[in-house]
Amino acid sequence: MDMPLPETGVTTTGPTRALAEFVAGLDLDQVDDFARHAARRHLIDTLGAMIAGATQDATLSVEKAFAAAGIGAGAVPMAGVAQRYDALSAAYIGGTAGHGLELDDGYRAGSVHPGGVVVPPALALGAQRHVDGRRFLTAIVAGYEAACRISAASHPRARWRGFHNTGTAGVFAAGSAASVLLGHDADQVENMIGTAASYAAGIFTFLAGGDVKRTHPGHAAREGLLAALLTESGLPGPRGALEFKDGYFNAYAGGDTGEVDYAKIDLLAAGDNHPKSRFAVANCYMKPYASCRHIHAMVDAVLDMAATEGLIAEQVKSVEIGSYRVAATHGGVGWSEMTTAQMSIPFVVATALQRGRVTLADFGEADRQDPAIIDLAGRITTGVDAECDEIYPRKRGAKVSVTRHDGSVLQRTVMEPYGSASKPLSDEGVAEKFLGLAAPRLGQAKAEEALAMLWQVDELADVAPLAEVLAA
Repeated sequence: MDMPLPETGVTTTGPTRALAEFVAGLDLDQVDDFARHAARRHLIDTLGAMIAGATQDATLSVEKAFAAAGIGAGAVPMAGVAQRYDALSAAYIGGTAGHGLELDDGYRAGSVHPGGVVVPPALALGAQRHVDGRRFLTAIVAGYEAACRISAASHPRARWRGFHNTGTAGVFAAGSAASVLLGHDADQVENMIGTAASYAAGIFTFLAGGDVKRTHPGHAAREGLLAALLTESGLPGPRGALEFKDGYFNAYAGGDTGEVDYAKIDLLAAGDNHPKSRFAVANCYMKPYASCRHIHAMVDAVLDMAATEGLIAEQVKSVEIGSYRVAATHGGVGWSEMTTAQMSIPFVVATALQRGRVTLADFGEADRQDPAIIDLAGRITTGVDAECDEIYPRKRGAKVSVTRHDGSVLQRTVMEPYGSASKPLSDEGVAEKFLGLAAPRLGQAKAEEALAMLWQVDELADVAPLAEVLAA
């Protein structure tokens, strides 16, 4: 039973309250068919990434750490995971797994990965509380809205302060999804936001190496869920926590500089929308390549040259890439570890040229030491292109020029990479990706059973059986 929150006597009217009222008032009947189908697609895509990532080193490290601390054991299943955990630990493990292989979805305007912070806590709490599929899918839509709008309002100012939106804004997304499942009213959602704001975390130190980036969505998923549960238990939080002077936007996104008056923004209009829907989930992208999304337009460009011009790696003398400033920073990232290799423009583009693909199989230790790829990577340079920088973050463009040994030059401009809402994977492509990621872990029959349930998720009477099918 919910415990009543203390009366604060404070009424807010800013972006925090707008988000709280949206989350509390959302019903699936308000969600258009296009966005509802997008929510199913992104749920499927995220779960595939989680299942495949359940056995990666970072996920296993989290499980070992929980065991060493004596925490985590419970009855809640998590996609791709064999052991059952408490809901908070399951959410952390699921978020880590989903982000770990650079296969998860994203929202360009906010440079954020919403699936990994929304789906794990929703699945964990939904299974524990035996919620129906209709409320579950509503929670997914609400969580995506929070992740995307807060990140879009912050980006790129938060990035230049060193913050990773998935980890920071992710707490509000996880908490919003949980609040829908718990049936919170607007006051409770605003309370959750105020509590979650203290738990926002995640910086870009991962560009120097290590695996901590993998855990950012896990931390956000757990802490956002905890904020919602603390609200259910009666813990009071501050109001207006996104916009007031000591709040989230001032601390993380430069509100203290006076550049933006965050108290006056229309938060639910931040970012951009698909022409067919006002909901953010409808305008998110999926990843066809196992690398940082900032690099995908460049991969599209060289793969198109290979397909249409017969370009092969042996012909390449040099590659010059121009892109927006955020992407160009990845031109100096090395590839000593899988984490950094997936973030490295030279390594990823060289891999695409050398192998005609960018898959999980291309980032192993032997692959990162492949002399042909290393040699080619050394001939790839990256800089800032004024046009690409001007249109970012509205689009994630890149201009690629390849000079061949015979002196001829091939050029491509890709302003919107494959997998975006304007160049989407087909439903068949989403299903193929899911089965390719899930079947090796679950078995083909179980993966197909899960997929069939997911396409009809809003018709399920209880999502707990779905969670069981998704678990290893």
